[in-house]
Amino acid sequence: MSGTRRRWAIDLRPLATPSYRRMWIGTAFSNYGYQFTAVAVPVEMFALTGKSLWVGLLGIAALVPLLVFGLWGGALADAMDRRRLLVIGSVVMWLGTLGFFVQSLAGWASPWLLLVFTAVQSCAFAVTNPTRSAIIPRLVPANLVPAANTLSFTTGEAAVVLGPLTVGVILATFNQSIALPIAYGADALLFTVGLWSTLRLPPIPPAAQAARAGLRSVVEGFRYLAGAPVLLLSFAIDIIAMTIAMPRALFPEMADERFGGGAAVGFLFSAIAIGSVLGGLTSGWIGRVRRQGLALVGAVVAWGVLVGLAGFAHSLWLMVVVLALAGAADLVSAVFRHSILLVYAPDQMRGRLQGVMTVVVAGGPRLGDLRAGGTAALWGAGAAFSVGGFAAAGLAIALALVFPALTRYRSADPQVEPDPRPAAAPEPISSGP
Repeated sequence: MSGTRRRWAIDLRPLATPSYRRMWIGTAFSNYGYQFTAVAVPVEMFALTGKSLWVGLLGIAALVPLLVFGLWGGALADAMDRRRLLVIGSVVMWLGTLGFFVQSLAGWASPWLLLVFTAVQSCAFAVTNPTRSAIIPRLVPANLVPAANTLSFTTGEAAVVLGPLTVGVILATFNQSIALPIAYGADALLFTVGLWSTLRLPPIPPAAQAARAGLRSVVEGFRYLAGAPVLLLSFAIDIIAMTIAMPRALFPEMADERFGGGAAVGFLFSAIAIGSVLGGLTSGWIGRVRRQGLALVGAVVAWGVLVGLAGFAHSLWLMVVVLALAGAADLVSAVFRHSILLVYAPDQMRGRLQGVMTVVVAGGPRLGDLRAGGTAALWGAGAAFSVGGFAAAGLAIALALVFPALTRYRSADPQVEPDPRPAAAPEPISSGP
């Protein structure tokens, strides 16, 4: 049983590192709270406008700051203390959440305000996300980076399950004028746990040879990326998966038209994450995979096919099950994509490359929201669902066939047997004030 558990159960060894454990706990709480806002904003936007296209515009409001601050934030993460930068970005994120809370409490009912506060949160996310990811290899050894990524993604997806389900219950229990302030207020409260965990991190200064933040630093990151076809292809295949297949903007319309509204929207927003959590809990095998590029391509193809099939479902529970399977595939692709980047890239480049990753990973779904909303306005929500999923699977296969460098990639580090001792940080971290 012990051997079976080690092969299949999620690897918990990174939690033996206190700094990583604190960051993991705080991020879990803040992610759970953020999902309240992530569901409440599109629900409020659809209620105000009655159009999925406006819900899709939320993606554009988030994308523009991501393009600017994602790259700059990654450069900052390579040039200054990452703990300090994470604190600053977290405070800005918290202020954006308070903006949503105040407008809902005051009943201002303005779709433009929703776009503005979405942009504010996106600016903060564009800085904090690459910074937090770049910190992980400074806290755990290289052989535990896939396990640490899996833990982070799994708990993040667990928040995506529990948050929307909780908001669904709130929306079904209270009228919207009460439910929305409750959702935004809960997010603001839970986020304080994440801020506490960030303050408890040790100082994480930049590498000795780090470049100064600025345009030249960003250009250096792109030059490095241009010479790394494996990383370029991993970014490209994620853009295909998220931009063309992401169905998130269609959930409010699908819940309203097919499933009678109410708590159905919470189940739809949770469905993909349910599969990601189940995939993460049975992810012990991931650390043993050497053909990580091929596994990444296979997972993206599975994601697209399953999203396409979900568009045909007229039963809420059938759609939830199919989307959950898609979520399991998405978890696998995310873990391999991030693990390839964090192990492949040197520390002095990780912040900038994570900035590019943030633009790709977070920006792709925002473009996907616009794609989904726009095609739904032309063809209907069901067709927008299915066409996007199948098209993404086909393009992923074509990319892998035309540019085989990604499918040929093997992890550089051989499988390391579990070490019963607590993991030690691979690099010294300053203990100064």
